[in-house]
Amino acid sequence: MATAYGRFNLHTTPEKFYIEACDEGANDVLAIDRVSTEMTLTGKKDIPPSAATKPIFGVMGTIRLVAGMYLIVIDRRRKVGELCGHAVWKAVEFDVISYKKSVLHLTDDQMQDNKTFLSMINSVLSTDGFYFCTDYDLTHTQQRLANTSPDFQEMSLLERADQRFVWNGNLLREITAQPELHKFAFPVIHGFIVMKPCCINGKIFEWILISRRSCFRAGVRYYVRGIDSEGHAANFVETEQIVQYSNARASFVQTRGSMPFYWSQRPNLKYKPKPQISTTSSHMDGFKRHFDSQILIYGKQVILNLVNQKGSEKPLEQTFAKMVNTMENGMIKYIAFDFHKECSKMRWDRLQLLVDEVAEMQDEYGYFMVGSDGKVVCQQSGTFRSNCMDCLDRTNVIQSLLARRSLQSQLQRMGVLHVGQRIEEQADFEKIYKNAWADNANACAKQYAGTGALKTDFTRTGKRTQWGLVMDGWNSMIRYYKNNFSDGFRQDSIDLFLGNYTVDEADGPTPLRLQKDWKYLTLPIIMLVAFSMCIICFLMAGETWTETFAYVMFWGMASAVTGAIILFNGREFVDAPKLVQKEKMD
Repeated sequence: MATAYGRFNLHTTPEKFYIEACDEGANDVLAIDRVSTEMTLTGKKDIPPSAATKPIFGVMGTIRLVAGMYLIVIDRRRKVGELCGHAVWKAVEFDVISYKKSVLHLTDDQMQDNKTFLSMINSVLSTDGFYFCTDYDLTHTQQRLANTSPDFQEMSLLERADQRFVWNGNLLREITAQPELHKFAFPVIHGFIVMKPCCINGKIFEWILISRRSCFRAGVRYYVRGIDSEGHAANFVETEQIVQYSNARASFVQTRGSMPFYWSQRPNLKYKPKPQISTTSSHMDGFKRHFDSQILIYGKQVILNLVNQKGSEKPLEQTFAKMVNTMENGMIKYIAFDFHKECSKMRWDRLQLLVDEVAEMQDEYGYFMVGSDGKVVCQQSGTFRSNCMDCLDRTNVIQSLLARRSLQSQLQRMGVLHVGQRIEEQADFEKIYKNAWADNANACAKQYAGTGALKTDFTRTGKRTQWGLVMDGWNSMIRYYKNNFSDGFRQDSIDLFLGNYTVDEADGPTPLRLQKDWKYLTLPIIMLVAFSMCIICFLMAGETWTETFAYVMFWGMASAVTGAIILFNGREFVDAPKLVQKEKMD
């Protein structure tokens, strides 16, 4: 079994960092030269007594910014639970430490850029949801791990990890290149994990939910849609539900991801920007790559497309359906379900129509299960790939319903549920189950859209409520603000963290120094002044009502016209990413 060290002491001197492995019997020390940046393996005897020391719980990796290299370490962790007897941890505090002793060698502009880059790294690290395991592979599903070779088992955690889900892969590139250092680092996934001990009929079992976010085509809601040339879909998440009872284990896997062709939905100050389908890209190449990969990893695919079949979402649904038909692959089945139309007027019971429609296929695909004797009983032969526009709210609701149906079969097979018993009737477990799936929705939504999920009142209670509608409205307003005025920074932060943008060692200006067009400041000031004058003229009446009306109309028209110009040029007023080229769209 591949393992990495789990506890460390970080010793700091002016010349070097010494990362001492503190596991029982360990004598290894990773030495990092703060000038040459060279990494070498040494022993405890080489640590100078004068070094400043503090305990750490992992090495996230290193990254180059304007001031030079930085070391990122995990300062604090919290135990989530145990999976197959292995502790699963959540990283809750990080430290970003400069190799350089000062930044006095930088110009004022470089200092400001370096400060901005540092805030970007800290922005990603402060996004809740980083998890790791030092002696178990969290990046793979139960089924993938059961089907590995002895050679795979001997690999280090870094070598064998599924690179789609290693969020510190870019940060660890120097350690990865030196196999002798692999025990000093481990893959860190981003997403959501919950582990709950549960009891039904006096039988205690462990119920686990793991969502792994892909670091390929990662980003924020409106700036990352569709796929890239490699077939990686935006906001792709693999969600695995696991049950552990009496040495037996069962696992059910689902995926979600953006509609896998070339489309965009750039923010432009409108509440819901119109989606644009590229007319210049060859959709089928990327589409085929995406599903070839999905079939290779997960087997047969049932696509559950939950977008509206009218309005601005209709062309996307039609394009998706057309491409599936054109591909003519018997391993893929496409089902369109207009979530909002079917569930309008609070008729959420109609979701059962979709669950019933796919029930036969779900039974055919099954789930992965290992008996109490350690032998594989059955395997999952296909996966449900769900999506809506964001692959967040509607998607999570459907996934929770399909996961419950699979769990019903698993618990009966394990002997936890008696024949004829339904999960829905187990009040204590239902509360745990619904809240965990709602928490999963919130985690994925915050990571992609910047706010908690919508529709979680149904996930938590099984009912759509008026208060839930109010909270959805509140979250929608916050999403609107963030998507238009702060998501450019968030997208840049993710691109920097994942290595999609690398800081150039040259002394030239960074893209952060690009200036906004004159309209960016001038027009909002004009609109604010005009609107203020309109209010003032209304409150401070003139000599006659016609004079007052004329002033109010003049300034009102001035503010309205300016506002219309701003809205027309909306893309110039939003917070757009600066570190990567915008995708070319017609």
